[in-house]
Amino acid sequence: MRKVVFTLTPAASKRLIAKAVVQLPEVQHALKHGRLIIAGGTTNGYIVEEITGQEFDKWRYTSGIVTESSWCLTPPEERMKPLVFEKGLPSSRSIPEVLADFARDDVFIKGGNALDLEGTVGILVGGKNSGTIGSAYGQIVAIGAYLILPVGLEKLIPSVTEAANALGQQEIDESFGMACGLFPVTYGSVVTELDAISILYGLESMHVHSGGVGGSEGAVGLLAYGEDSACDNLMQDLEVIRCEPPTGGSKRICSVCGSCLNGRK
Repeated sequence: MRKVVFTLTPAASKRLIAKAVVQLPEVQHALKHGRLIIAGGTTNGYIVEEITGQEFDKWRYTSGIVTESSWCLTPPEERMKPLVFEKGLPSSRSIPEVLADFARDDVFIKGGNALDLEGTVGILVGGKNSGTIGSAYGQIVAIGAYLILPVGLEKLIPSVTEAANALGQQEIDESFGMACGLFPVTYGSVVTELDAISILYGLESMHVHSGGVGGSEGAVGLLAYGEDSACDNLMQDLEVIRCEPPTGGSKRICSVCGSCLNGRK
């Protein structure tokens, strides 16, 4: 058995996770033969790149975004429409339209803003309609369809349930950024960096440290171990993955919005 250690920035983690999600058998089946919905989110933007082979600014594949130390909305004119596939082809139908026809083997992919050690994922919701996840979650659970939740370990918090009970759009008195609730998700399959390493290389791994400076803020340190050849393949691929550039971001103009302390300066 061989052991290897490496550090991944948030962008590198997103790329690694995206590569693994695309290789999941249920995702491949839905992409080719069923329905696949890739909801908004920066990690999902990487998944879209892996599927289409077309590069773009991943922050544009969002409606809500955490940037400039704020929860905010991506400017509507900058947003990309979430990608939906039906039987191997991009669909012009909306997410609600496709969800209405969802079946057991179809797949919905949605990233998260928080993750705890119980495997519960938290998704920030800024609209009263509880966003994409709020409108889709009940249908997915009722059908028993696949819900894939790609979430990096940088988003670990003590308890999603406690955070969800403490937050709420009308519970917040003041904020730098828009007030949000946190939607707790207990159904579905979470894919972290650890899962990605198992999916892609068949290796065991563990999270051994977090953080850094000078561009490594939010980074995670990982230990992977297993067969020599698998470790070699991982380290070879990391030569490229570790160089993933940071994900950019853009949000509404604060002076136009005025809904939080950022716009009242």
